[in-house]
Amino acid sequence: MTINRSPRQVARARILRHTMTEGEKRLWQQLKRFRSLYGIHIRRQVPIGPWIADFAIVKRGIVIEIDGESHFTPEGVEKDRRRDAHLAELGYRVLHINTGELANNFDGCVETILRENA
Repeated sequence: MTINRSPRQVARARILRHTMTEGEKRLWQQLKRFRSLYGIHIRRQVPIGPWIADFAIVKRGIVIEIDGESHFTPEGVEKDRRRDAHLAELGYRVLHINTGELANNFDGCVETILRENA
């Protein structure tokens, strides 16, 4: 699977890597261990097309999005719909995890990500 990215997107992704939310940081601490434990290489803040995915398993065509409050506004829902449709056209499946679920059921979220890769 190829990833088209512009220098501007790469710079923005780099900034996002340094400004992750606490939930994203906690999840990243778990996900980066997947490579040694399960052979699953997960990247964070990945430019894909015009979008930057929170996390991606490029070889398996999976995008993991952590959805905060802005994703539940009418504009956020529409933006997510467009992004998900475009990512699907590129061959990606999008797994959405909301920040409340991540905070209240962290282990369950990690298990869901593992199941998606089985």
